[in-house]
Amino acid sequence: MEYVKFGNTGMDVSRICLGMMSFGKPGKENGVFPWAKDYEEGKEIFKKAIDLGINYFDTANVYQMGSSEEITGHYIREFGLNRDEIVVATKVNFEMRPGRPNGGGLSRKNIMAEIDHSLQRLGLDYVDVYQIHRLDTNTPMEEIMEALHDVVKSGKARYIGASTIFAWQLERLQNIAREHNWTQFASLQPQYNLIYREEEREILPLCQDRKLAVVPWSPQAGGRTAHPWGTVTARNVIDEVSPMVWGETDAQDKVVVDNLEKIAAEHGRTMAQESLAWMLSKPYITAPIVGTTSVQHVEEAVSALDIKLDEEEIKALEAPYVPHIKTGLY
Repeated sequence: MEYVKFGNTGMDVSRICLGMMSFGKPGKENGVFPWAKDYEEGKEIFKKAIDLGINYFDTANVYQMGSSEEITGHYIREFGLNRDEIVVATKVNFEMRPGRPNGGGLSRKNIMAEIDHSLQRLGLDYVDVYQIHRLDTNTPMEEIMEALHDVVKSGKARYIGASTIFAWQLERLQNIAREHNWTQFASLQPQYNLIYREEEREILPLCQDRKLAVVPWSPQAGGRTAHPWGTVTARNVIDEVSPMVWGETDAQDKVVVDNLEKIAAEHGRTMAQESLAWMLSKPYITAPIVGTTSVQHVEEAVSALDIKLDEEEIKALEAPYVPHIKTGLY
């Protein structure tokens, strides 16, 4: 395993982050990821991740309505992980009590309540990275940044991070924090993969310039860049989120995925290895957040660290891409 600094901080993270969205109570009645692995099903996967040196785990309060955080905490305790050596990240914003007053968002009230709820579910005294799960435009930016600063100063989080957001919004939030001497974001979690590269235009260069850690979500586009186009899996049969994210660009994406399949085969690699090796070749990428539903997925992700693509191969993988519409997840 390779370890790198988390942006412009002194914290070390593995170059592969295990996405805990894949873990939680399965079934639609428990959240929007009904394909999630329950505690027993996911145990072997988590064990393989720590055996391979992964020390960075990313979850969110809303993943299967809190059960992802609960399972994450159980695994940390069951496998006796040294809390001083691992990095745990979670998120806040989306509704935990849909339709109820103060059921979500980034108000001071909700941030302060949800950090406590997350820590209780995780069974931890603090998280290493507390991230806003998109921007809540109904709450003043000053209120958001002061509340996050107070979470850090209370000892309940070590760093703060942002997820999918426009570059101007991120810069404005950082400026507000800087003006008030509040904690600034240390990381950004954008969508980034071979079929969605729009963030290369503005926010990724901004992160590189500002030395923010970049930890992409869906580095394999919900599995689309991990297997041939049209492959039916246990997940995509019941996954209603992925079509919402990528469904409008199938015609553009198929060309990219078919090209990826061809190039991976030419080099004797799986598509998952090839697509992750491409991402890891980018100097601004800290650690892709890899969602897994099998031990093989973890092994493939870690093995991608040993693959070094040359400039011609990178150009070939990128060649079919054309500009995309925004996903609607901003």
